[in-house]
Amino acid sequence: MPSALTAEIAATAAKLVVEEGMEYGPAKRRAARAFGKHGARSAEMPDNASVEEEVRAYLALFCAESQPAELAALREVAVHWMERLAEFRPHLTGAVWRGTATRLSSVHLQLFCDDPKSAEISMLNLGIDFDIGSVTGPRNLPVDLLSVSSRSPALGEEVTVFLTVLDHDDLRGGLKPDASGLTQRGDLNALRRLMETET
Repeated sequence: MPSALTAEIAATAAKLVVEEGMEYGPAKRRAARAFGKHGARSAEMPDNASVEEEVRAYLALFCAESQPAELAALREVAVHWMERLAEFRPHLTGAVWRGTATRLSSVHLQLFCDDPKSAEISMLNLGIDFDIGSVTGPRNLPVDLLSVSSRSPALGEEVTVFLTVLDHDDLRGGLKPDASGLTQRGDLNALRRLMETET
């Protein structure tokens, strides 16, 4: 049973996620600081599942009319890029996959490549402008993070699409359902099934 402080941090983090489009990690740290807790490993820090539960509650209470359409628009952006980059076995992850995204959210795709540079070369050949950064990958090693700006006709604005370039062997994990029955990621067919069931 989480402590009262842990629950407060989770609720505050959830508000930051929805209202400011923050990722869970930074939102939890800012929320913890608001309660005078500065250590990221503090015993009172909620896990991501607790924050997601609070995000869903916040969306149901304050965004029930707008959020479903915004989520659908972001999933259309994801479909576009998954079709365009199909050779790299794209999988959708994050809030757009989990169903908690709003118009402030980014689209997070994972690409599974035999050669980590092949995705960059393909995007250059397609004339796609992108930025390159890095994040910590599944083996606690840095992996490339590509970002592109993609217009959403439904939202009438630009959406950031992040492409994490992973090794083909990394595809095995993350496809088992969690306690809520959801997986951490899904391929294009899984996304289309999800979109059909929610319409």
